Amino acid sequence: MRSFGGSDIGRRRAINEDAYLCDDELGLWVVADGMGGHAAGEVASRESIDTIFGMVRRGKLSLPLDGDPSEEKARAASRVIEGAVQAATYLVFAMAELDRGKAGMGTTISAMMRFGDSLVMGQVGDSRIYRVRDGQALQLTEDHTLIAWQLKQGLITEDEARVSKQRNVITRAVGSRDYVQVDTSVWEVCSGDRYLLCSDGLHGYLHLNEIADALGEGGEAAVRTLIERANARGGKDNITAIVVEVLPRQSVTERPEYSEI
Repeated sequence: MRSFGGSDIGRRRAINEDAYLCDDELGLWVVADGMGGHAAGEVASRESIDTIFGMVRRGKLSLPLDGDPSEEKARAASRVIEGAVQAATYLVFAMAELDRGKAGMGTTISAMMRFGDSLVMGQVGDSRIYRVRDGQALQLTEDHTLIAWQLKQGLITEDEARVSKQRNVITRAVGSRDYVQVDTSVWEVCSGDRYLLCSDGLHGYLHLNEIADALGEGGEAAVRTLIERANARGGKDNITAIVVEVLPRQSVTERPEYSEI
């Protein structure tokens, strides 16, 4: 698996509070969309990614996750990614408690970790992970927003959701409390799959059917196209995208990349 990532401040924000991690060798990819005044969101996203990276690296060293798939390995991998996000939650919350100027800071997390020929995903907030397979895009994560909850409960319609003033209300975030419920899911990897991890500054401007076409460009070109499209349609928020490609084994070259904004 190889990945390409990029982040852009957008057209309306003074600073970029997004951060991302691409580590193909470790098999970990994360997007974090920070929130909070006085650059606190930037701190929350960066510190969360650092914590998740360290926890996953230690977890993968201590657990036999590679090799043939099994339910036991899937559960262990889910515990690793959930524990890593929980550790980030506790750290960010503690930092805000110690520095009142950062009170209320937090971040979304969309994390994807490889184990063997499978992926485990951890989700908090409204960043997203998509998969493109056989030309069809599928959203693999569920938004933790008030709008998503209202839609799920049948309280509003899709048309009402599109114009609601509560679209940006997040119901879960890393750091807002000392504990957060982390959604985890396990997915089988197939050669030719492409995955997109992105902040809401990107997916808020995309239709599902546009994702497969954009990722079809491949690599850095796909990341560039996605960011340019979000900016062309308004760029109201920071924009971050990671594209992960699953190649035949003989075609894979390891190319770890780490970036924090």
